[in-house]
Amino acid sequence: MAKNLLIVESPAKAKTIEGYLGKDFTVKSSYGHIRDLVKSEDAIDIARNFEQKYEVPADKKQIVSELKKLAKEAEVVWLASDEDREGEAISWHLFETLNLKEENTRRIVFHEITKPAITNAIENPRKIDYNLVNAQQARRVLDRLVGFELSPVLWKKVKPSLSAGRVQSVAVRLIVDREREINKFKSEAAFKIVAIFGKGKSAFKAELPERFSKQEDAEKFLSDCIGADFNVRSLETKPTKRSPAAPFTTSTLQQEASRKLGYSVSRTMSVAQKLYESGYITYMRTDSVNLSDTALNAAAQEIVSAYGDKYHLQRKYKTKSAGAQEAHEAIRPTYFNQHTIEGDSGDKRLYELIWKRAIASQMSEAQFEKTTAKISISTRKEDLVANGEVMKFDGFLKVYLESDDDEEDSQQDGENTILPPLAKGQALELEEMSATERFSRPPARYTEASLVKKLEELGIGRPSTYAPTISTIQNRGYVVKEEREGKQRKFRVLTLRANSIQKEERTENTGAERNKLFPTDIGAVVNDFLVQYFNGIVDFNFTASVEKQFDEIAQGLKEWTDMIRNFYHPFHKNVESTIETADKATGERDLGVHPESGKKVSVRIGRYGPFVQVGESQGENEAADKPLYASLRAGQSIETITLEESLELFKLPKKVGIFEDKDMTVAIGRFGPYIRHNSAFYSLPKEIDPHDVTEEKAIELILEKRKKDAERLIKSFDEDPSVKILNGRWGPYIEFGKQNVKIPKGKEPESLTFEECKALAAADNDPKKPKKKFTKKK
Repeated sequence: MAKNLLIVESPAKAKTIEGYLGKDFTVKSSYGHIRDLVKSEDAIDIARNFEQKYEVPADKKQIVSELKKLAKEAEVVWLASDEDREGEAISWHLFETLNLKEENTRRIVFHEITKPAITNAIENPRKIDYNLVNAQQARRVLDRLVGFELSPVLWKKVKPSLSAGRVQSVAVRLIVDREREINKFKSEAAFKIVAIFGKGKSAFKAELPERFSKQEDAEKFLSDCIGADFNVRSLETKPTKRSPAAPFTTSTLQQEASRKLGYSVSRTMSVAQKLYESGYITYMRTDSVNLSDTALNAAAQEIVSAYGDKYHLQRKYKTKSAGAQEAHEAIRPTYFNQHTIEGDSGDKRLYELIWKRAIASQMSEAQFEKTTAKISISTRKEDLVANGEVMKFDGFLKVYLESDDDEEDSQQDGENTILPPLAKGQALELEEMSATERFSRPPARYTEASLVKKLEELGIGRPSTYAPTISTIQNRGYVVKEEREGKQRKFRVLTLRANSIQKEERTENTGAERNKLFPTDIGAVVNDFLVQYFNGIVDFNFTASVEKQFDEIAQGLKEWTDMIRNFYHPFHKNVESTIETADKATGERDLGVHPESGKKVSVRIGRYGPFVQVGESQGENEAADKPLYASLRAGQSIETITLEESLELFKLPKKVGIFEDKDMTVAIGRFGPYIRHNSAFYSLPKEIDPHDVTEEKAIELILEKRKKDAERLIKSFDEDPSVKILNGRWGPYIEFGKQNVKIPKGKEPESLTFEECKALAAADNDPKKPKKKFTKKK
């Protein structure tokens, strides 16, 4: 038996480390956390200074048993979980659960899985840092208290089965606030003037800095330019530089992987974890931009070797985040001379992104020459402006260019890459001038990555919490990530060409969204309820101050139980008073009056989602004048639906045509939308809106279903039409009325007679027949 037992969190990490250590070490994985707070209400004893009650989950008992046995046999146990607060807590849980002793337990940390790093960690062990453990405990206890006390309030006052979390609720609030900002936004139109001078390769664009709010003013400007002289009034050329971005933190990696690779935040973290555990990159949960001296030297050597001396410029970055909790490095490759890796293309792409960003951070600035030309108009006092830029030295751009969330917006009509040779006073020939109607834009909806950026700016959450927060708000149904089609919008264009002004109206698609975060109706209602009754929980400053207090606990500056106590008692009183006094929240909104019946039309959240109601409940007389109800369509919201749109929802059931001399009717039933034809029912696929079904589409769906049913039928019997032999998901079977009967092996389904089917059904229904027992997989 090996003298040393080294415990890490994941089997992948264990396998990598085992290759670096000799036969004296046994390396095992705890598979993450080995215990957690019990699920019951007695998990935290408030009266006994927030004492916690932990349990080992059923799926971890075998692992704990094996680790206990190995720990007893080993001379020294090395706890090598991750070096952040959560990793420190895992080490503490292992220490407690495995009944380890301080004298033969060592805690080691490393931020990269390489042989030198592992060897160095073993040569410099330490004890468990209880300040870090307490900071993690404080987060876990606070989040459990908030979740356990707030959720029942939401069940009673909003809707059953809802839940609320501290950081998640703030993230939802950001998305709800942004959506309302967009809905209130009033777009303003203005005409943008762009001129084209010269022909062919010497052509370039110039733009008028001002915009005209009225078409008449824009048209007057173009009219004044007919026959005007255009001259270069001034020419300014100056050198400019562009510097590389710092190496990746967790947040910036999530943002850039989203922009450049289209990865979700959770996918980025999953791939990064895999790369770390395979020894390719340093630890992936960090808010530091620092690189070690070893890394700086390795990067310098690789840059000089691959690109030459002039491409290298050493930089030391400082972390801007005041609450940075980790002392380790930025995310970087473990070996700078490894430009790429073998294996899965998703892993490879993220690795190359990390390599490029880290290596570029130690490269020279890119150098440009920027030229600005001001062009006078003989008939107007305004000047047109042309900008051009020429790269003189690529520097870090040889390897990497950081993306921008607003890249589409940055492509301006009047920008040039290069200007042709120009001289002051030079006369220019106008080829064309246009005045194009452009509209102001509302603030952009959040993507997963831009939401992470906002949370980081507000000081909410930490590297380890960004991805779980974004997954949770989607899993709980408070936020959806989706694509939405835009709307067609008309805009006007005036073009001056050959001394004549042409007017035309064009159309463009506006408001289309891809992978953006939208609040659901229930998300908005829950947010409003929390803002009204628990404003402290969803207050940005409060949430950031809680994170700051966690940092102080981690540094040993604050006692964690004091922090929890100060929060809990006023919060608990607030919970009790809200249960007593708060009204039920439905998000109800009056839309107006039904034009035919004169009844009130309203929209609100119900037990099964958002719906429109025509009429009001009349208590005992409700049966005499029952309200009408209709569910909202996909993409509709209780905050923005109009009276006209709501009335459209009541047009079902509706006749869509005739097929085989029988009516086809579209309706919505208990199990969703369907077509009824000749006493048969045909379900509509999820992607088809029942309001949009045409006669042609209905016929197509009916024929498609009939074809599938025909292919499904193997044999039927004249003796009893309810008995059939069908093709099922797991092979042929007998449908004997409402009973499904398995066909024994070796029997050909086509050859079965009615009597054989009857006998098999009777045998299958025999109460003496032993039932197959199913056991849960471990």
